[in-house]
Amino acid sequence: MMMTLELTSWLSPLLANGDGAGNTAWMLTSSALVLLMVPGLALFYGGMVRQKNVLTTMMHSFVAMAVIGVQWILVGYAIAFGADHFGLIGWSSKYLGLVGISPTTEYHHAIPELVFVMFQGKFAIITPALISGAVAERIKFSSYVLFIILWSTLIYDPLAHWVWAEGGWLFKLGVLDFAGGTVVHVSAGVSAVALILLLGRRRDYPDGAILPNNLVLTLTGAGLLWFGWFGFNAGSAVAVTGEPIAGPTAGLAFTTTQTAAAAAALVWILLEWLHRKKPTSLGIASGIVAGLVAVTPAAGYVIPVWAMVIGAVASVLCYGAVQMKAKLKYDDSLDAFGVHGVGGAWGALATGIFCSVGATGLIGGSGAQFLRQLLGVSVAAGFAFAGTLVIGLAIKLTIGLRATEQQERDGLDITIHGEHGYHLEGV
Repeated sequence: MMMTLELTSWLSPLLANGDGAGNTAWMLTSSALVLLMVPGLALFYGGMVRQKNVLTTMMHSFVAMAVIGVQWILVGYAIAFGADHFGLIGWSSKYLGLVGISPTTEYHHAIPELVFVMFQGKFAIITPALISGAVAERIKFSSYVLFIILWSTLIYDPLAHWVWAEGGWLFKLGVLDFAGGTVVHVSAGVSAVALILLLGRRRDYPDGAILPNNLVLTLTGAGLLWFGWFGFNAGSAVAVTGEPIAGPTAGLAFTTTQTAAAAAALVWILLEWLHRKKPTSLGIASGIVAGLVAVTPAAGYVIPVWAMVIGAVASVLCYGAVQMKAKLKYDDSLDAFGVHGVGGAWGALATGIFCSVGATGLIGGSGAQFLRQLLGVSVAAGFAFAGTLVIGLAIKLTIGLRATEQQERDGLDITIHGEHGYHLEGV
């Protein structure tokens, strides 16, 4: 009884303040969940590389929290969500350093705009970190830091404006991307391919034995990603109360996220069972992420049964893409393109097929939305690929992109950071 009274006392200020307080509380929680995905990604990627590169691989995710965390405040938010200019870019001098946003400035659904800034900032952080999985074990750390600054400013921020800002040209055309299938996953996956072309393969790929150093880390990371993804997707409703659509949309996105991830994980391990005769821990981790990636653009627009289909098909497509890597011998170290590029593109297109909440897709008898989604994927992929080639080439011709052969042979942990991930001499 005492606990009930204390809980009621704690909730009463929120209830008295109405929808804004509840929405703010949810968005603060969602922002924290999305940030948790970045250490989750570090664990996911870190466990898949060799022992000599575990720290530098995890650093790629952690340094993004620092570097893009600052860039987003200084200029990123202004470019992505500032006053629209010709549908191509946002810009508002008052948003530089957030100097023009007071604690009382409200965004949609009566949440403080600073809360929305922080929520979107977490997306900006994790997106370039996704790219790092493709070039793990061979990119210079200094070059990676410079790359994510330039890439976020010149590629991610404008693309976010096109798709998510009300004045963005793809937004006005009706391209749907609920939580980042196009803006986050397609752009990161395709950019990964561009960097692979510039960097080349690891010195001992594909002939050497390149085995994961710690799949326990990878499974833990996959679990944290799944947990954090509820904030990623359900938080993108930007509310839980207030307008009639807000609460149902957050709940729908939460449900479709769970459904797609579960279906994709199940299908991936079944595929492995059939193809390799053994279901693996790496396989179920990969399936989880493939399903989460694919449902991201559709989360608030499809019903759960179609989310299940989206997740299941994502595993088939991504599993196939991963197998093709070995045949084509391109060195996507941790399958950034195979999972994020392929899964994100499928999810964005599947939104145009299965959407029935807020828009009508092919299953409802309309092909218009599918064509819009196709346009969005094509534009995002082309822009990200070309832009990444330009940025990457500029870095390659100036400070260089790739670690030296000696650094690569000895491992980037000790040669670049002066550290070892593990000290197991006595074991």
